[in-house]
Amino acid sequence: MNGGQVQGRDGDGEDAAGSGGTGRRPAPYGRPEGRAGELQRRLAEFAAARRWEPYHTPKNLVTALGVETAELAEIFQWLTPEESARVMEDPGTAGRVADEVADVLAYLLQFCEALGIDVLAALEAKIERNEQRFPVAESDRRADGGADETDGPGGERGKANRHPSE
Repeated sequence: MNGGQVQGRDGDGEDAAGSGGTGRRPAPYGRPEGRAGELQRRLAEFAAARRWEPYHTPKNLVTALGVETAELAEIFQWLTPEESARVMEDPGTAGRVADEVADVLAYLLQFCEALGIDVLAALEAKIERNEQRFPVAESDRRADGGADETDGPGGERGKANRHPSE
C-alpha cells in the first residue's frame, strides 16, 4: 500500500490519481497483514465452516455491527463520566465490556471482509486526512478545540457537531 497504490480484491494496483480527479485517495482494499488479517481470516473460516456466508451480506453485517455497538453503549448508558472512566475496575462489568468490544470488532472485520476493505489501511488513510484537515496549530489557537461552522479547514457548512474522525 505504498507509493499511492492500493490493492484491489483481485490484486491489481490502482493509482491514487485514479480517484476521478477528486484529489482523494481511493479506499484501501484487501485484507490487512499481521494479526488483524489473521483474525479476519479466522472469522471468515468460522462462518464458512457453518455455511453462514449467504447471511454475511454487507447489509446484515453492518446491521449486526450497529446492534453490538448499541449493546456496548447500553453498559455506559446511565453512568456518570466518572463512573464510565472506572468501568473496568469491576470484573463483571469489565468482562461485559470486553465481550461487546470483541463483538463490535468481529462484525467490523467481517463487514470489511465482505467488501474487501483493509481496515487498518483505511484507518491509516483516515488519520492522515484528519491530520491535514485539523492541523494542531489551528486547533491550539482556539479555546473550543477548533470546532467552527464548518467541519475543519475547507470543510462543509453544517457539520460543526461531527467528530473529527468522521
